[in-house]
Amino acid sequence: MMELATRAVRKLSHCTTRSTLYTVTAQNPNFLHNMDDNSRACDTTIDAAQVEYREAEAVAESESSSIHSEQFSTVPLPQNLLQVNFNTTESALDPSEYSLDHHRAVLNNFIDGEQPNTRNGLYFRDGKRKVDYVLAYNYRTHVSVKSALVSQGLAVISNGSSVNPEGKDQVQTQQSSQHEQGLVMEVAPQDVLEDDRRSRREAFQRKLVEAGLEIESDEENKNQGTGFIRIHAPWHTLSREAEFLKIKVPTKNVYEVKEESGIITALNKVWHKITKPFEPKVQHVENDTKTKHISYDFSREKIHLYNIKDKETFFNSATRSRIVYEILKVTGSTKGQYGSTGIAALIANGTYDSAYPLHEMLHEEWARYGAFYKYQPIDLIRKYFGENIGLYFAWLGVYTEFLIPASVVGIIVFLYGCATLDTNIPSLEMCEHNFTMCPLCDQFCDYWNLSTACSTAKASHLFDNPATVFFSVFMALWATMFLEHWKRRQMSLCYQWDLTGLEEEEEHPRPEYETKLFQKNRKKGKQKNRKRSKTEAKEENRDSGKNKWRETVLSTMGEESLFGLTFSAVFGVIVYRITMSAIMAMSSNPSTRANVRVTVTSTAVIINLVVILILDEIYGAVAKWLTEIEIPKTEKSFEERLIVKSFLLKFMNAYAPIFYVAFFKGRFMGRPGDYVYVFDNYRMEECAPGGCLIELCIQLSIIMLGKQLIQNNLFEIGIPKLKKLHRKLKDKGTKPEESNTNQTRPPQQWDLDYNLEPFTGLTPEYMEMKIRLDAKKFVTELRRPNAVRAKSIGIWYNILSGMGKFSVIINAFVISFTSDFIPRLVYQYLYSETGTMDGFIDHTLSHFNVSHFKPGSAPVFSEFHKQIMICRYRDYREPPWSSNPYEFSKQYWSVLAARLAFVILFQNLVMLLSEGLDWMIPDIPKDISEQIKKEKTLMVDVFLKEEHEKLQLIQNFLKKDQPAQPKPNLKTLAPRSRASSLCQFSPEKKPSHGTQHTDV
Repeated sequence: MMELATRAVRKLSHCTTRSTLYTVTAQNPNFLHNMDDNSRACDTTIDAAQVEYREAEAVAESESSSIHSEQFSTVPLPQNLLQVNFNTTESALDPSEYSLDHHRAVLNNFIDGEQPNTRNGLYFRDGKRKVDYVLAYNYRTHVSVKSALVSQGLAVISNGSSVNPEGKDQVQTQQSSQHEQGLVMEVAPQDVLEDDRRSRREAFQRKLVEAGLEIESDEENKNQGTGFIRIHAPWHTLSREAEFLKIKVPTKNVYEVKEESGIITALNKVWHKITKPFEPKVQHVENDTKTKHISYDFSREKIHLYNIKDKETFFNSATRSRIVYEILKVTGSTKGQYGSTGIAALIANGTYDSAYPLHEMLHEEWARYGAFYKYQPIDLIRKYFGENIGLYFAWLGVYTEFLIPASVVGIIVFLYGCATLDTNIPSLEMCEHNFTMCPLCDQFCDYWNLSTACSTAKASHLFDNPATVFFSVFMALWATMFLEHWKRRQMSLCYQWDLTGLEEEEEHPRPEYETKLFQKNRKKGKQKNRKRSKTEAKEENRDSGKNKWRETVLSTMGEESLFGLTFSAVFGVIVYRITMSAIMAMSSNPSTRANVRVTVTSTAVIINLVVILILDEIYGAVAKWLTEIEIPKTEKSFEERLIVKSFLLKFMNAYAPIFYVAFFKGRFMGRPGDYVYVFDNYRMEECAPGGCLIELCIQLSIIMLGKQLIQNNLFEIGIPKLKKLHRKLKDKGTKPEESNTNQTRPPQQWDLDYNLEPFTGLTPEYMEMKIRLDAKKFVTELRRPNAVRAKSIGIWYNILSGMGKFSVIINAFVISFTSDFIPRLVYQYLYSETGTMDGFIDHTLSHFNVSHFKPGSAPVFSEFHKQIMICRYRDYREPPWSSNPYEFSKQYWSVLAARLAFVILFQNLVMLLSEGLDWMIPDIPKDISEQIKKEKTLMVDVFLKEEHEKLQLIQNFLKKDQPAQPKPNLKTLAPRSRASSLCQFSPEKKPSHGTQHTDV
């Protein structure tokens, strides 16, 4: 019998089991056929060994793939410790590992007393096994239940064994006595739900152990509180899942990365020397940048090829947590009852509260404001957070770098406006000529002189000058250059991170989708016994189509209603402007009447900012709700739909008031004597004498700066801090009511991370971009996100590309219709007698006879000493003495035609230049393309050589094992061809006994 058990354990020591292939095997019966022959042979050996071992030990363990050693299978499971009824899975077993070593922590550690050093809470109690993931849950225990084992400070093993430093006999005696006496437990109605959750946790954790994970938990020493399950993935589980997930890892073979020679390379070297002080002072894993390891998908069969120096550090922390999360996602608990599997479903139904990996380090050279001038350690960010977040911060770094030339050019344009301010003829004419302008409101507003708007005209010239057109063209090309540079940078990172061959992974359905599908299947199951007619089947299909159509229509109507809410908010601010202008114009205070425009504009912009900030939060929540209504199948589909909805709603919310000022304000107000009124009493507002561009710049700057300062600092940092403070105060308030059986332990890393805010995705981060703020938030304010592999920024690239093309059109219309660039060109080249800008202001002002005012609209009291007969207003209309008074003049139609022509010309020219840049700049750098081809070729050569050496070894082994054949009689042999004879009697090749690896 002992020989059978020993043989079973030895068979298991040569193989590594898979985690029952989860639920994938059940859903896809052909899945196992896709695995390699070696893995199938290994599984067969394991199954045979399990049978032999069970026969040898005569232990009945149904539905368990775990094999326990002789020492740990003799003690029965305590019946009063439900939470530790687990089965352990140690796939690669070694009998020597099952000796009673009290310094080595066991899997389900309920240890009382002093804790050993666990390296800041990042390791199990033994200080050796790393905590790769944490599950948190809220519990309520029965007060009447007291565990004698726990009170004695025993360490309970996952298979029910216990370890006591005093000796094994004492433990067995205590357990046997407790088993004989038994415990009586009263279950109250309010505890039924908690018992159900506890049983689900036990079932789930048992399957995690069967999947090859090792778990550790604390004693539940309170009536209610938060419990933590620490999870560690041993090497055999990591290697199995890495092979299943096709994770690329470096091999022992390296090759030289050749650098291009030329002027650009020399300039890059000089630039790197100049920017060396801006490099972060972090220790890179690979210091040699001239060589690179060949990477290949991990395979246990070819494990000798990989550059494995230490199994504990071979997979970085992001990869380890990702592997554990993949197991958590597909491990089932009670699928038949709840309709979905995985940790997400268990969190949704309250079995667990949260699941997260632990924070390990803080980047002093990255996640603090004092390092704002330094480059980011992108490689370390990727190894810490995964490729998805690493690409986000890399994109954010490229975007920030590209803002430098854009800001420099913008400053130059602004300085050009300052330098030409004293020589700008239109602004000088506006300051020097005392044109009498028509009143700005009915009855209470007086005539005014154009020279009073001198300061506004000069300020407008700073942003509305000929250099502005150049800046618009530059920014359009800048957007194209940014996208092209990012594509090249993204490809370089994919090459460095071994993502070039990454394929789209098959995603698991979301728990919400599985739940809905389960409900539909259950409904169909009720009707399965009765025979359905064809009419009923058609009606059922029609109902399913109606449900999808109804969800789409409801989502679309929700978005349209939110657009209507945005327009209503903009209209409300417009009404505020109009009414406040009228009220302040009726004031008896001269200073109040003189500052009407400044006061109304500034207060309206602040109101717009507050409304935008409030609606942003509302739109984010509503966008998520509308996306959940649609019930997308996968997380990727859910994320993309949420991004599109959130972006459209927030874009409309932020830019609706800006679009109003740019394209609508002052264009539908009418003219003196025929104004357009709101609510029959209030005139539509008009632009300032210098145009609406200066007001557009003021509104844009206040809204954008306000959003960055308030939303990023208050919402992104302040609110998470307040939530964390609230959670701490809440915990302090509940502690006196809880009964502690032991002294409270010091907070561990999993306690600190649990108090942080959960990570909700990158959607808000792409909309509010600040490197150091996001870095600090990711490290200190948010729980560590799950590592996600990605080789691009996804749908955000399409959004950025569309925004770049849309911005060209917007800039064309702003230059044409908002600024005075086109009217100045038309006047200078068509109507100016001297070919200069002399007389431009007089040319843009029309005449109005004050006797043509409607009754009750003329000024009641005027401070002008002279009698006013003609007042001026800004428009291109015929004078009152013409045959068609107050009609649009020829100049109006000339300017309109020139504006439309400029829009078409500007748009097509910039688009052509952008497409030219896109065509000239390759998406993949030439050196990267060559290195990728070289790496593939070398990888093929390595495997061909290895297979050739294997074949030679097999042939030589078979030849040595064959018995000696008698020398053939050449006379009796049939005649052969020359080629056959040469092939048969050619000298044998000696096998190569050297290394099987190739140094390239």
